[in-house]
Amino acid sequence: MADQQTEARRQVTPYHVFNRQQWSALRANTPLLLSDADLTSLRGLNEPVSLADVAEVYLPVSRLLNLHVTAARNLGSVVESAFLGRPAAATPFVIGVAGSVAVGKSTFARVLQATLSRWPDHPRVELVTTDGFLHPTRFLEERGLMRRKGFPETYDLRRMLAFLASMKAGEPNLQVPVYSHETYNVVPGRFQIVDRPDVLIFEGLNVLQTVPGASIVASDFFDFSIYLDADPVDIERWYVDRFLLLQKTAFERPASYFHHYKDLPVEEARTVAKGIWQEINLPNLLLNVQPTRDRARLVIRMGQTHAVEEVRLRRT
Repeated sequence: MADQQTEARRQVTPYHVFNRQQWSALRANTPLLLSDADLTSLRGLNEPVSLADVAEVYLPVSRLLNLHVTAARNLGSVVESAFLGRPAAATPFVIGVAGSVAVGKSTFARVLQATLSRWPDHPRVELVTTDGFLHPTRFLEERGLMRRKGFPETYDLRRMLAFLASMKAGEPNLQVPVYSHETYNVVPGRFQIVDRPDVLIFEGLNVLQTVPGASIVASDFFDFSIYLDADPVDIERWYVDRFLLLQKTAFERPASYFHHYKDLPVEEARTVAKGIWQEINLPNLLLNVQPTRDRARLVIRMGQTHAVEEVRLRRT
């Protein structure tokens, strides 16, 4: 009897848990409207995504989110018209996407944007990354924070929250600073314009983080949240593999912040990449990013090959 009670407690979870096959079945009749050519422009380095991945993982996600968008619109309409007695004003449905460096957030967010924009009732889907809200390199250097880039204190949180508040208020033509991964810095005077989209995907390391003593945090503006999960050992390997690919591509450009690494022998470059991971990215993952995982509505777990193996959906 005691063993049965212990097992029952183990099975109690705030999530519905699906393996890949079970999750794929939830696609229902959602059509596959992306092609291999579309995926070519959406894939990141060392982040393979196939049409099978789109059909089995992304389409069920997009169907789930479409249901949430529709429900949120209906509720908003009821509140505005029935309760407040005024015409309903649509506000963007905001999706937060969190996870480690090198786990595949950027590719996931781009493919999700493409699949969501195929739905006819919310075709305007914008993607904003938190990179644009990083403090400029000069600011970080003056404060000795370059070796902590990506940690919460390296972001202009005030500007980030002001953007989210204005966007949720329905303000048009909002400016988001543009970040260059080549120069490893915010681009002066360059902005992404966000003009009242139907759906906004807000992607970044720490978007689900809470701040002690803060009256408001980024996730307060989210309608749905997703966390991309994987074993840190696997993520480290992906990070190192990506570094070696960049060494022979992006780092070759003279404007690259990492240009000085371009001629390193492979084993030396691997050592450098592992050092960066161990000194900066792993501590940030363990201290700031991974602890936010259980705040997400949807947790997508990847295996050693970067393929999605499990999906957890928080019970409503």
